[in-house]
Amino acid sequence: MTGICRRMSGLSLMMLVAAATARAQTVSAPPPVRGFPSAMLAAERIQEDVLRAVPSPDTLRAQLIALSAFPHEAGTERSHRVAEAILARFRSFGLDASIERFEALMPRPVSRSLQLLSPERYTARLKEPAVAGDPTSGQAEQLPTFNAYSPDGNVTGELVYVNYGVPDDYRILDSLGISVHGKIVIARYGGSWRGIKPKVAAEHGAIGCLIYSDPRDDGYFAGDVYPKGPMRPAQGVQRGSVMDMPIYPGDPLSPGWASETGSRRLPIAEAQTLAKIPVLPISYGDALPLMRNLAGPVAPEAWRGALPVTYHVGPGPGRVRLAVHFDWKTRPLYDVVAMIRGAVYPDEWVIYGNHHDAWVNGAADPISGQVSLDETARSLGVLLRSGWRPARTIILAAWDGEEWGLLGSTEWAEKHADELAANAVAYFNGDTNGRGWFGASGSPSLEVFLREVARDVPDPSGGGASALDAAQRHRRQERARDTTSAGADTAFAIGALGSGSDYTAFIDHLGVASLDVRYGGAVDDGIYHSVYDDYTFYLRFLDTALTAEVAEARTVGTALLRLADAPVLPFEFRAAARNYRRYADEIAHLAQRSDTTKGLDLAPLQGAVARLDSAAGRFEAALPPLEGMTVAQVVARGAALDRVNRMLYRTERAVTDTAGLPRRPWYRNLIYAPGLYTGYAVKTMPGIREAVELRRPDEAQAEAARVTAAVARLADEVDRAAAALGEALK
Repeated sequence: MTGICRRMSGLSLMMLVAAATARAQTVSAPPPVRGFPSAMLAAERIQEDVLRAVPSPDTLRAQLIALSAFPHEAGTERSHRVAEAILARFRSFGLDASIERFEALMPRPVSRSLQLLSPERYTARLKEPAVAGDPTSGQAEQLPTFNAYSPDGNVTGELVYVNYGVPDDYRILDSLGISVHGKIVIARYGGSWRGIKPKVAAEHGAIGCLIYSDPRDDGYFAGDVYPKGPMRPAQGVQRGSVMDMPIYPGDPLSPGWASETGSRRLPIAEAQTLAKIPVLPISYGDALPLMRNLAGPVAPEAWRGALPVTYHVGPGPGRVRLAVHFDWKTRPLYDVVAMIRGAVYPDEWVIYGNHHDAWVNGAADPISGQVSLDETARSLGVLLRSGWRPARTIILAAWDGEEWGLLGSTEWAEKHADELAANAVAYFNGDTNGRGWFGASGSPSLEVFLREVARDVPDPSGGGASALDAAQRHRRQERARDTTSAGADTAFAIGALGSGSDYTAFIDHLGVASLDVRYGGAVDDGIYHSVYDDYTFYLRFLDTALTAEVAEARTVGTALLRLADAPVLPFEFRAAARNYRRYADEIAHLAQRSDTTKGLDLAPLQGAVARLDSAAGRFEAALPPLEGMTVAQVVARGAALDRVNRMLYRTERAVTDTAGLPRRPWYRNLIYAPGLYTGYAVKTMPGIREAVELRRPDEAQAEAARVTAAVARLADEVDRAAAALGEALK
């Protein structure tokens, strides 16, 4: 189907439903769907078939071009224009939608300069040139290259090359007798999230930080550069925030509460998440003269990139002057929120979000994800017109300000924290999509559920396989090429979530079970956060046929339907016990390698995990009677089943603690958080793990006790749900 919802005639809608009904009648013995009795599956599959028939490459292409046709960074009227366009779309589908406005500190650059003063002189261009044949690559409104939340600064000093600028790199510098104190460091992108680089540099006494994209990582070493190929050209630059998000995301001046007009704000001097030294991203074209003028030891082999110079560490003799100045203004955020109110359980919410703001035009990041959410919304609108209503409320959200530090989603979650704690069943997150395979990370209690969803969604590459089959086949091929992973498990599994996208406030702060779902992996590219992330590039290299966006809309749409309508929510806890056991084993091995923490006692934690596994088994044993129930029997037990469901969707809250993690109380999930020095990447059981890494045995033991109590709480909740389910299904 290629038209938008409001153009779909009543006849075509009836034909679509009829075709789905006929298909359901011809399919013999469909596989079970967790949470549904077999008596309800035919109707459920008809609705899913209708939903999956709606997403259209033509509609997706038109929307991707429209929303990425101009720069629309957060805090601007252009971002507001995108929000209004999304709002109009939602309303055209028959959805109850509105814009929720917030505010946040979003300093924009006033001036930027970088000069090599000696031994030769060079003034950095700090400008990405337009590309012939790419009509949006040279628009006047493009945001300059900068790192958000860098402080103002005008510093001069010798240069030191620090590789990726992570803590291990500084240990190597120490072994070489090289200090960065009073120096300006130059680090290459990669190896960690960008905000870690100035953070660690400042802790070692550096006065400034430059971050460049080395051609070995995403430039000409990896493939042909744009426009010939998809890799980063010489003057391409990765913008991005350097907010210290592992402390807390969202508005730096309102940690833990929503930032709205007239609300309380911290003084800027008290904000904990602003970088401590001036930071500037540069291209490898601008980095080359700087790297050419370094002496000192030759860099270790693993540190060497692909610039046509010998990689030296320094310090100097290259001496540079870095100057940046920002306006430090608070600017508006525009979150677009649509609600389809549940007909049976309106105060139980299933939420799907994707951000709409970009650093520049953002065809890949985030519009490839946003248009999939738009198609999911259109599909749900078609179902609404057919007379369907979800049992639970479905909320669709287009967040603003994600690129700056998850601003819009965090402020919304903080404003609605009490409602979410009571009502949120699960949160689904999208961000970017491209050609490739289905993949997901998130709460292990939703792993079995998501596996079934992927089993029932077609692989976007065609050929008749499911998205699950294609992902598993790709995993087997990858493992076969990697001789170090011989014999490793190739079954589908979801990864753990840290941070880096809009799920963070939901899982890490509020304890809402969450999933980040995307398609991609088939194409390497080097245009991330640059002016070249536009529709010309995207449609040429990343997904010409828009098949990944269709698959994303179908996948998340199917998941929303099932969670919204399942008589028993499809949570499963053996995967959680299995993952938690692995995390504890990893920490035990880590602790044993250190004389400081080798006495760490994790036996109580392992006992709590065993209790959880047993409780998970009891829950599974209570579930089978649901399969044979009639619709009338399910309806008659509705109140009892709803009591079970409320226990189930609040289980993730059991592993949170309002005291939060050490040194960062905003993060309340004791199982998952971004690492203090990894940024996006997850640290599992972070309180224990990071205490071991920091060689703090007393803290490690205290955190182990807290995690043990959290896992025990979860086991108790699962046991209560199992007992209640057994009673409900008698």
